[in-house]
Amino acid sequence: MITSHAQMLPEIPLWPNGAPGALGTSSNDIPTITPYLPPTNATGTAMLICPGGGYAHLAPHEGNDYALWLNQHGITCFVLKSRLGSGNYHYPVEFEDVSRAMRMVRANAAQWHIDPKRIGIMGSSAGGHLASMLLTHFDDGNPKASDPIEQQSSRPDLGVLCYAVIDMTGKYAHQGSKDNLLGPKPKRSLAKYVSSQLQVKPNTPPCFIWCTFEDSTVPMENSLMFAEALRKNRVPFDLHIYEKGRHGIGLDDKPPFDHPHPWANDLLFWLKAQNFLGQ
Repeated sequence: MITSHAQMLPEIPLWPNGAPGALGTSSNDIPTITPYLPPTNATGTAMLICPGGGYAHLAPHEGNDYALWLNQHGITCFVLKSRLGSGNYHYPVEFEDVSRAMRMVRANAAQWHIDPKRIGIMGSSAGGHLASMLLTHFDDGNPKASDPIEQQSSRPDLGVLCYAVIDMTGKYAHQGSKDNLLGPKPKRSLAKYVSSQLQVKPNTPPCFIWCTFEDSTVPMENSLMFAEALRKNRVPFDLHIYEKGRHGIGLDDKPPFDHPHPWANDLLFWLKAQNFLGQ
């Protein structure tokens, strides 16, 4: 039974006393998460959502809409507002923001009635790249940290990558995302470090990956390279390549999401197998 009327809460700063490396005090300098709580059918699972936008802006339909749709299926969601290259923030700032967001969700799991061992990450386009960085560069947290949030692991329990930017080195790289994330003329060693297909390890979480043949903005080879790396490391994954669909298509639907793109139902099938949906 799908229900509606999810509860969107006010956004929460990731660092209450100001983010490290902040260049100012405007909204763009304050990374946040916005919680979206399911109405009555919560499964105890959560998803941290990273909207796309080339590390230059954040696309609402890949944040707010995803959260509302997943809420219908009982998943508690947190939409990340990270700092961006358009605001003169470059790596590692964006990675610090997504890492902190995952730690914050896990640290407050009891408050939000979620299982700290069932928290996934989902991202689209450049947001998919940000998600893939956390899927490949997470850590166990610092048990000696005075801040209890920093004691938490940043490892997602699964990943959902939607037409994600993956490579930052070769001909399939999305140049706009690369420029905004790394700045002008980055060292090749850094570009390789953030090319997620080169960073997959056996402890990378299981992933659902989808893209389209028609995507001329972020070529499907990005998804293929990541899936191949997962396969080589024996990490379970679902890979879906649909013929039709422009880049940035999202759900291709509006609330109440009665007819989303087929990837949505394929994802639900996979999430159920991962014990992320109710019975």
